[in-house]
Amino acid sequence: MSFRLKTLCIVCSPEELTCIPNGKTLINTIYAYSYVVAQKDAFFAEALNRCDYLMPDGAGIVKACRWLKTKSQPKERIAGWDLFMFEMQALNRKTTKSKVMFLGSSEKVLSLIRERAAIDFPNLEVVTYSPPYKSEFSDEDNQAMIKAINDANPDLLWIGMTAPKQEKWTYKHWDKLDIHCHCGCIGAVFDFYAGTVKRAPLWWQKHSLEWLYRLLMEPRRMWRRYIIGNAKFLYYIYKERK
Repeated sequence: MSFRLKTLCIVCSPEELTCIPNGKTLINTIYAYSYVVAQKDAFFAEALNRCDYLMPDGAGIVKACRWLKTKSQPKERIAGWDLFMFEMQALNRKTTKSKVMFLGSSEKVLSLIRERAAIDFPNLEVVTYSPPYKSEFSDEDNQAMIKAINDANPDLLWIGMTAPKQEKWTYKHWDKLDIHCHCGCIGAVFDFYAGTVKRAPLWWQKHSLEWLYRLLMEPRRMWRRYIIGNAKFLYYIYKERK
Protein backbone atom coordinates (compact mmCIF):
# COMPACT_ATOMS: atom_id res chain seq x y z
CA MET A 1 0.00 0.00 0.00
CA SER A 2 1.21 3.50 -0.77
CA PHE A 3 -0.80 5.16 1.99
CA ARG A 4 -0.04 4.04 5.51
CA LEU A 5 -1.26 5.26 8.87
CA LYS A 6 2.13 4.45 10.37
CA THR A 7 3.88 7.16 8.35
CA LEU A 8 1.44 10.00 9.05
CA CYS A 9 2.10 12.82 11.51
CA ILE A 10 -1.21 13.23 13.30
CA VAL A 11 -2.08 15.77 15.97
CA CYS A 12 -2.20 13.81 19.21
CA SER A 13 -4.31 15.96 21.54
CA PRO A 14 -6.64 18.98 21.51
CA GLU A 15 -4.00 20.89 23.49
CA GLU A 16 -1.72 20.78 20.46
CA LEU A 17 -4.12 23.06 18.59
CA THR A 18 -2.80 25.95 20.68
CA CYS A 19 0.70 25.21 19.38
CA ILE A 20 -0.12 25.64 15.69
CA PRO A 21 1.90 28.72 14.66
CA ASN A 22 0.45 31.73 12.91
CA GLY A 23 0.86 32.07 9.17
CA LYS A 24 -0.10 30.08 6.10
CA THR A 25 -0.99 26.62 7.42
CA LEU A 26 -2.98 23.80 5.82
CA ILE A 27 -5.00 21.65 8.20
CA ASN A 28 -6.81 18.47 7.15
CA THR A 29 -8.66 15.72 8.95
CA ILE A 30 -8.47 11.96 8.55
CA TYR A 31 -11.13 9.39 9.38
CA ALA A 32 -11.97 5.86 8.28
CA TYR A 33 -13.56 6.86 4.98
CA SER A 34 -10.75 9.19 3.90
CA TYR A 35 -8.18 6.54 4.84
CA VAL A 36 -9.97 4.05 2.58
CA VAL A 37 -10.27 6.50 -0.33
CA ALA A 38 -6.58 7.36 -0.06
CA GLN A 39 -5.65 3.72 -0.72
CA LYS A 40 -6.81 4.09 -4.34
CA ASP A 41 -6.44 7.84 -4.87
CA ALA A 42 -2.76 8.70 -5.02
CA PHE A 43 -3.27 12.45 -5.25
CA PHE A 44 -5.59 12.46 -2.25
CA ALA A 45 -3.03 10.42 -0.32
CA GLU A 46 -0.38 12.98 -1.25
CA ALA A 47 -2.63 15.83 -0.12
CA LEU A 48 -3.07 14.21 3.29
CA ASN A 49 0.62 13.38 3.59
CA ARG A 50 1.80 16.87 2.63
CA CYS A 51 -0.52 19.04 4.71
CA ASP A 52 0.91 20.84 7.74
CA TYR A 53 -1.39 19.29 10.36
CA LEU A 54 -3.64 16.23 10.24
CA MET A 55 -6.47 15.83 12.76
CA PRO A 56 -7.75 12.37 13.85
CA ASP A 57 -11.45 12.94 13.09
CA GLY A 58 -12.68 9.51 14.04
CA ALA A 59 -12.42 7.05 16.92
CA GLY A 60 -11.45 4.36 14.40
CA ILE A 61 -8.29 6.28 13.50
CA VAL A 62 -7.37 6.75 17.17
CA LYS A 63 -7.82 3.04 17.91
CA ALA A 64 -6.01 1.98 14.73
CA CYS A 65 -3.02 4.14 15.65
CA ARG A 66 -2.78 2.37 19.00
CA TRP A 67 -3.12 -1.07 17.43
CA LEU A 68 -0.53 -0.32 14.75
CA LYS A 69 1.76 1.41 17.25
CA THR A 70 2.20 4.35 14.90
CA LYS A 71 4.70 7.13 15.53
CA SER A 72 1.76 9.46 16.19
CA GLN A 73 -0.41 8.25 19.06
CA PRO A 74 -3.50 10.48 19.25
CA LYS A 75 -5.13 10.45 22.67
CA GLU A 76 -8.63 11.17 21.42
CA ARG A 77 -10.66 12.15 18.41
CA ILE A 78 -10.43 15.78 17.25
CA ALA A 79 -13.43 16.38 15.03
CA GLY A 80 -13.57 18.97 12.30
CA TRP A 81 -16.17 20.71 14.47
CA ASP A 82 -13.65 20.92 17.34
CA LEU A 83 -11.07 22.53 15.06
CA PHE A 84 -13.69 24.92 13.70
CA MET A 85 -14.87 26.12 17.11
CA PHE A 86 -11.34 26.42 18.48
CA GLU A 87 -10.16 28.58 15.58
CA MET A 88 -13.31 30.74 15.46
CA GLN A 89 -13.33 31.40 19.19
CA ALA A 90 -9.62 32.20 19.26
CA LEU A 91 -9.97 34.70 16.44
CA ASN A 92 -13.11 36.24 17.94
CA ARG A 93 -11.23 36.97 21.17
CA LYS A 94 -8.82 39.31 19.42
CA THR A 95 -9.29 43.00 20.04
CA THR A 96 -9.21 43.89 16.36
CA LYS A 97 -11.81 42.89 13.77
CA SER A 98 -10.81 39.76 11.85
CA LYS A 99 -12.05 38.28 8.58
CA VAL A 100 -13.12 34.67 8.07
CA MET A 101 -13.84 33.20 4.65
CA PHE A 102 -16.00 30.17 3.89
CA LEU A 103 -15.50 28.70 0.42
CA GLY A 104 -17.80 25.88 -0.63
CA SER A 105 -21.38 24.65 -0.29
CA SER A 106 -24.51 26.39 -1.53
CA GLU A 107 -25.52 30.01 -1.16
CA LYS A 108 -28.37 28.88 1.11
CA VAL A 109 -25.95 27.22 3.53
CA LEU A 110 -23.52 30.12 3.37
CA SER A 111 -26.31 32.59 4.11
CA LEU A 112 -27.24 30.65 7.24
CA ILE A 113 -23.59 30.56 8.28
CA ARG A 114 -23.33 34.33 7.94
CA GLU A 115 -26.47 34.82 10.02
CA ARG A 116 -25.36 32.54 12.85
CA ALA A 117 -21.75 33.75 12.88
CA ALA A 118 -22.91 37.35 13.26
CA ILE A 119 -24.45 36.32 16.59
CA ASP A 120 -21.88 33.77 17.79
CA PHE A 121 -18.76 35.67 16.70
CA PRO A 122 -19.55 39.40 16.57
CA ASN A 123 -15.88 40.34 16.25
CA LEU A 124 -15.53 38.45 12.97
CA GLU A 125 -16.35 39.65 9.48
CA VAL A 126 -17.59 36.69 7.44
CA VAL A 127 -17.18 36.53 3.67
CA THR A 128 -18.33 33.59 1.55
CA TYR A 129 -18.00 32.12 -1.92
CA SER A 130 -20.17 29.38 -3.39
CA PRO A 131 -18.40 27.56 -6.25
CA PRO A 132 -20.32 25.89 -9.09
CA TYR A 133 -21.87 22.54 -8.24
CA LYS A 134 -20.03 20.14 -10.53
CA SER A 135 -17.76 17.11 -10.25
CA GLU A 136 -14.80 18.92 -11.79
CA PHE A 137 -14.08 22.63 -11.94
CA SER A 138 -13.00 24.32 -15.15
CA ASP A 139 -9.86 26.45 -15.30
CA GLU A 140 -12.12 29.51 -15.18
CA ASP A 141 -13.83 28.17 -12.07
CA ASN A 142 -10.50 27.55 -10.36
CA GLN A 143 -9.16 30.98 -11.22
CA ALA A 144 -12.32 32.64 -9.93
CA MET A 145 -12.08 30.74 -6.63
CA ILE A 146 -8.40 31.56 -6.20
CA LYS A 147 -9.06 35.21 -6.98
CA ALA A 148 -11.92 35.35 -4.49
CA ILE A 149 -9.67 34.00 -1.74
CA ASN A 150 -6.74 36.27 -2.57
CA ASP A 151 -8.96 39.34 -2.86
CA ALA A 152 -10.57 38.59 0.50
CA ASN A 153 -7.16 38.08 2.17
CA PRO A 154 -8.82 36.40 5.17
CA ASP A 155 -7.44 35.83 8.65
CA LEU A 156 -8.95 32.35 8.59
CA LEU A 157 -10.07 30.23 5.64
CA TRP A 158 -12.49 27.31 5.65
CA ILE A 159 -12.92 25.00 2.65
CA GLY A 160 -16.07 22.86 2.51
CA MET A 161 -16.56 20.77 -0.63
CA THR A 162 -16.63 17.23 0.86
CA ALA A 163 -13.71 14.80 0.87
CA PRO A 164 -11.62 14.10 -1.12
CA LYS A 165 -12.52 17.02 -3.40
CA GLN A 166 -11.79 19.74 -0.86
CA GLU A 167 -8.39 18.41 0.18
CA LYS A 168 -7.29 17.80 -3.40
CA TRP A 169 -8.43 21.21 -4.60
CA THR A 170 -6.75 23.07 -1.75
CA TYR A 171 -3.51 21.12 -2.07
CA LYS A 172 -3.38 21.54 -5.85
CA HIS A 173 -3.81 25.31 -5.65
CA TRP A 174 -2.02 25.92 -2.35
CA ASP A 175 0.92 27.75 -3.92
CA LYS A 176 -1.46 30.08 -5.76
CA LEU A 177 -3.29 31.12 -2.60
CA ASP A 178 -1.75 34.39 -1.46
CA ILE A 179 -2.86 34.06 2.14
CA HIS A 180 -1.16 34.27 5.52
CA CYS A 181 -3.58 32.34 7.70
CA HIS A 182 -4.78 28.93 8.79
CA CYS A 183 -6.83 27.01 6.24
CA GLY A 184 -8.95 24.03 7.25
CA CYS A 185 -10.83 21.55 5.05
CA ILE A 186 -13.88 20.75 7.17
CA GLY A 187 -16.61 19.56 4.79
CA ALA A 188 -19.75 18.64 6.75
CA VAL A 189 -19.07 21.31 9.39
CA PHE A 190 -20.55 23.88 6.99
CA ASP A 191 -23.89 22.05 7.15
CA PHE A 192 -23.65 21.36 10.88
CA TYR A 193 -23.04 25.01 11.67
CA ALA A 194 -25.70 26.22 9.25
CA GLY A 195 -28.17 23.78 10.78
CA THR A 196 -29.07 22.14 7.47
CA VAL A 197 -27.72 18.82 8.77
CA LYS A 198 -28.15 17.87 12.41
CA ARG A 199 -25.03 16.70 14.22
CA ALA A 200 -25.30 13.64 16.45
CA PRO A 201 -26.31 14.31 20.07
CA LEU A 202 -23.50 14.42 22.63
CA TRP A 203 -24.13 10.85 23.89
CA TRP A 204 -23.54 9.44 20.41
CA GLN A 205 -20.39 11.54 20.03
CA LYS A 206 -18.96 10.45 23.39
CA HIS A 207 -19.53 6.78 22.59
CA SER A 208 -17.89 7.01 19.13
CA LEU A 209 -21.21 6.43 17.38
CA GLU A 210 -21.57 9.65 15.42
CA TRP A 211 -21.07 7.66 12.21
CA LEU A 212 -24.01 5.40 13.14
CA TYR A 213 -26.22 8.40 13.85
CA ARG A 214 -25.45 9.87 10.42
CA LEU A 215 -26.14 6.50 8.82
CA LEU A 216 -29.52 6.28 10.53
CA MET A 217 -30.39 9.87 9.54
CA GLU A 218 -29.26 9.54 5.90
CA PRO A 219 -29.18 5.81 5.05
CA ARG A 220 -29.42 6.22 1.27
CA ARG A 221 -26.53 8.66 1.11
CA MET A 222 -24.32 7.18 3.84
CA TRP A 223 -24.72 3.40 3.66
CA ARG A 224 -21.89 2.90 1.19
CA ARG A 225 -19.50 5.10 3.18
CA TYR A 226 -20.19 3.56 6.57
CA ILE A 227 -21.07 -0.07 5.86
CA ILE A 228 -18.81 -0.89 2.93
CA GLY A 229 -16.29 1.80 3.89
CA ASN A 230 -15.89 0.62 7.48
CA ALA A 231 -15.40 -2.97 6.32
CA LYS A 232 -12.69 -1.82 3.91
CA PHE A 233 -11.10 0.25 6.68
CA LEU A 234 -10.74 -2.81 8.90
CA TYR A 235 -9.30 -4.79 5.99
CA TYR A 236 -6.70 -2.14 5.12
CA ILE A 237 -5.70 -1.64 8.76
CA TYR A 238 -5.24 -5.39 9.16
CA LYS A 239 -3.22 -5.45 5.96
CA GLU A 240 -1.02 -2.62 7.21
CA ARG A 241 -0.41 -4.49 10.49
CA LYS A 242 0.98 -7.53 8.64
